Amino acid sequence: MNSRLAYILSVVLHPLVMPTLLFGIVFYQAPTAIANLELFNGAAKVGMLSLKLGLLILIFLQTFLVPALTIYFVYRLGYIKTLDMQTLRDRRLPYLLTVIIYTIITAFYTKSIRQFPEVAVLMSSITFSIAIVSFISLYWKISAHAVGISGTIGAILGISIHFPEAHLFITLTVLILLAGFLLSARLQLAAHTLSQIIAGVALGLAISLSATLLLL
Repeated sequence: MNSRLAYILSVVLHPLVMPTLLFGIVFYQAPTAIANLELFNGAAKVGMLSLKLGLLILIFLQTFLVPALTIYFVYRLGYIKTLDMQTLRDRRLPYLLTVIIYTIITAFYTKSIRQFPEVAVLMSSITFSIAIVSFISLYWKISAHAVGISGTIGAILGISIHFPEAHLFITLTVLILLAGFLLSARLQLAAHTLSQIIAGVALGLAISLSATLLLL
């Protein structure tokens, strides 16, 4: 794998993209995992959009666009040196701000959209993962990319165990292949050591799989 392809994979499969990917898979491939989703999807609209699509776009705006713009704003103000955040010092403030944003998002789904408690559970696990990454990053450069992609895999694996009728085997296989390419890309770019990637995979899997198996 050349460095250009490795960089593209790192951008396309950025950790902030993972919540949208996860909920997109759940909404359209395993809607039974969210008890009221199909009921409300047939009866409610978000403007001209179906409820599922409207909710997915909202999740994208909240979990990707808002934190991404916040990190860019912090960069423009000079608080971090690069958007790649290669050093621990550059990671601390963006990660803290991301945790705050995701905590607010989780509270929103917990208190304001009570028809879909499963969404709140998944968001809670994502927020908890980011919080742990932020804490570890005070001292050590754990791979957020590894946490993100493995967290998505863990959540989908847990859902497939709970809801075998969703037939998520092919999706899981594709995600695992993508994870292999992504983690190889991070090694190719020398962004992380093997131990930092293994730790990220273990953390992401442990939190997301536990949340889906115990709380859904």
